[in-house]
Amino acid sequence: MDDRTGGGDTQPPQLVTFDAILPPAMALRAEETGIKRVNTDLMTRFALSVLAGAFIAFGAIFATTVMAGNVEVASMDGAWTGYARLPYGVVRLLGGLVFSLGLILVVIGGAELFTGNNLIVMAWASRKVRTRDLLENWAVAFAGNFVGAFMTAVLAFYSTQYTFGGGAVGLTALATAHAKTSLAFIPALALGILCNALVCLGVWMCYGARSSVDRILTIVPPVAAFVAAGFEHSIANIYFISIGLFIKSGAPNSFWTAIGKTTADFPNLNWSNFLIGNLLPVTIGNIIGGSIMVAAVYWFVYLRKKLP
Repeated sequence: MDDRTGGGDTQPPQLVTFDAILPPAMALRAEETGIKRVNTDLMTRFALSVLAGAFIAFGAIFATTVMAGNVEVASMDGAWTGYARLPYGVVRLLGGLVFSLGLILVVIGGAELFTGNNLIVMAWASRKVRTRDLLENWAVAFAGNFVGAFMTAVLAFYSTQYTFGGGAVGLTALATAHAKTSLAFIPALALGILCNALVCLGVWMCYGARSSVDRILTIVPPVAAFVAAGFEHSIANIYFISIGLFIKSGAPNSFWTAIGKTTADFPNLNWSNFLIGNLLPVTIGNIIGGSIMVAAVYWFVYLRKKLP
């Protein structure tokens, strides 16, 4: 019998919806993703982590180039201040918008970013991921991210891209790196907390997306916000500070003449201030911001009642 006449054992048509996925379902997706991430084999995780570090570095290169020519560096009683030819906020906003390329590549292209992986805490809190596996994932991701971002800085230095714009790109890179290595421990920690709260909120909202376009539109605002506000991202800083250090130690005299500066104008830019003064507190802050302010809160709201 023809089903269209009402006869036969037919199923009702399925309703197709394009509504966004709501937060309770987003929490389940975040939990499932965390489980998958810790169960990925070690070499695959490391390779994807190297990619993520390089992707974030690409965003940093983009931001540095876009902001070049707008920053002048001046010293006032040892305090370094950036002056913008365009309004300061506009320059920062432009840099933030283009820097979002990094996280877009991570999310759409598929990669393992240490800061975003702080959301694995949701699966850990549900007792579906062991503490050892969580910490191992973070360690592998951070190591791979470091390699990817650092090696991209090496490649960028040898490309001499920092000399473009009459040295404006390199001057912006130096000013950025020097400002980051001039931060005291507590401000760096606090700026790291604020940064990864926004980054993880961007990743969290992606769990409610249904398409790549949705994810891209979701990522841009929180990433642009943290860059514009001057918050500190550990993986981005591996590129930002490394390229500054390479320029300071290896740029030719012609570059310094072009920008009208010397290495003495960047006294705080050194390896100790990079690794201990900036990267350490910023990484701790990133963990607090992502794991507690985002992952733990959303786990408490949507997943805690599932515990036996």
